[in-house]
Amino acid sequence: MNLADALYQLTPSPTLLLLIIAAIALVESLALVGLLVPGVLLITAAASLAGHQELALPAIILAAFLGAVIGDGASFLLGYTQHERVTRLWPLSRHPEWLARGARFFQRYGTLSVFFGRFVGPVRPVVPMIAGMLRMSPRAFTWANLASAALWAPAYVLPGYLLGRTWQQLLDVPPGVQAWLVALAGLLVALAVVFSWLRQQVTRTGRVYRLLAIGARRHPVMRRLWLAQSARGQGEVPLASWLLLVLTLGGLSGWTLLVIHQHGPLPMDLRLQALFAALATPWLTHLGEALARAGDRLGVLALVLPWAGWLLWRRHLAAFAHLAAGLGGIAALNTLGKVLVGRARPDTPEYLAGSLAYPSGHTSTMVVLAGMAAAFVARELPHAQRHWVYWGGILLVVPMALSRLVIGVHWLSDLVGGALLGLVVCALVQLAWQARPRGRLAPCPWAWLTAGSLALVAARIAWLPPV
Repeated sequence: MNLADALYQLTPSPTLLLLIIAAIALVESLALVGLLVPGVLLITAAASLAGHQELALPAIILAAFLGAVIGDGASFLLGYTQHERVTRLWPLSRHPEWLARGARFFQRYGTLSVFFGRFVGPVRPVVPMIAGMLRMSPRAFTWANLASAALWAPAYVLPGYLLGRTWQQLLDVPPGVQAWLVALAGLLVALAVVFSWLRQQVTRTGRVYRLLAIGARRHPVMRRLWLAQSARGQGEVPLASWLLLVLTLGGLSGWTLLVIHQHGPLPMDLRLQALFAALATPWLTHLGEALARAGDRLGVLALVLPWAGWLLWRRHLAAFAHLAAGLGGIAALNTLGKVLVGRARPDTPEYLAGSLAYPSGHTSTMVVLAGMAAAFVARELPHAQRHWVYWGGILLVVPMALSRLVIGVHWLSDLVGGALLGLVVCALVQLAWQARPRGRLAPCPWAWLTAGSLALVAARIAWLPPV
């Protein structure tokens, strides 16, 4: 008996497992108790067992959704009926800073704090209770509770479910493939950490930025250039955008020359192709095909349409123009790059007949879309919280990129080239945006716009063929 079979025997019945998932989601969202329970770990483990037992995914998501809604609702009711008496309850009586942190979060975001708070670990179980203590409208709370739970449930359930559906394959792959799988995961995490650290260091609060500012002030010419850039960038030199442009443009040029010189797949392309062939399952293939539809022209249009409409309605014409320029620019550069490099795909399905591989258009477009969205959102937040937005963008891009390997229509080097090209466009759009002072885009009904985007993308995946 292997490890996967042993774990399978420990799995409870389907009905009981659904109740366990709902209970974990409820407790994890419940005021006071949720502060002490490792809800993320527990729900990932439960969803993994459900995936291995092949429970219906909609039922699992529904169980997590209902538990989360009930948990936040009970927390709101506790605060609404008990008011200040809550502060005398354990563990808040021992840790008043938890309540203070949640109160500051609520005051900063108002009604949207209920939506935001579900995804922010330190305040998640406290914000609904504070909303009740401060007499938030029950109707407004209910809408925020339902909308946030609708996004929270799949976001927390899907990773564990995916692990459960694939752990048999992960445990049975050949040893050489296991090493490549670990190396790929480590490389992705390392690149994300390095990117986040560098971005933080070259903003105004970072050490690298301060050192460069001190050095620039010592030379008259550099001082004038620095002050000119600072005046154009609302007091901050767009050092992060310039550094991103220089590094990614150089990296893209060198990487493209390497691909052209190779006249075929790189050795690592062949290794990774073997890895994903070993991990191939019908479920992963269906997921990859769904992401392929979400990232094509119709899918991107579905994602962008609600946001573009809101920008036009609120007359944020500059933001709309930069968004359109970024997406139009990456589409043109993808077409040009494919023609110039002329690289064949490892596999060409019928709907991609005549299409070339390098760079990956899905990857580059998603990098531009997530990068621009993260940049627009981050500028509305304090510096200390902006890194979370960029991490969210990375988490959106990586599955889209890897899905191209799952369905076998790209080499890994195509994804790298696409990511670098997308980052070049992101840097150019950011520099254009930072060339003059801009007004704030807030307040923005981002919860409704996100729901609209997800609904349109779901409709596109379900009803329209890939293009």
